[in-house]
Amino acid sequence: MIRVDPAENEIRLLFELAQLDGMRVLEVGAGDGRLTWRFAATAAQVTAVEPYAPAVQRARRNMPAGLKGKLRLVQAGFQEYAARQKRGAFERILFSWALC
Repeated sequence: MIRVDPAENEIRLLFELAQLDGMRVLEVGAGDGRLTWRFAATAAQVTAVEPYAPAVQRARRNMPAGLKGKLRLVQAGFQEYAARQKRGAFERILFSWALC
């Protein structure tokens, strides 16, 4: 298994830059949930959108039990998903790795 960011710089910086506590969060490009699990516990609700089906399947298999009910995993591209949402549905939007 490859361990990404063993020094935990990603999550530390995310929490320094973005207030997520109690927020409705949309994560675009969630991948297999590696970063999602790390911030989702502090948010009120998280919707994680990822177009790549195998990554979404891994995320569903590996989702921590404590996040069920507050985390929704959606297989879709951002434009496809956003077109179906009402304005103001989220208070924060994260694009952590989506643009890489």
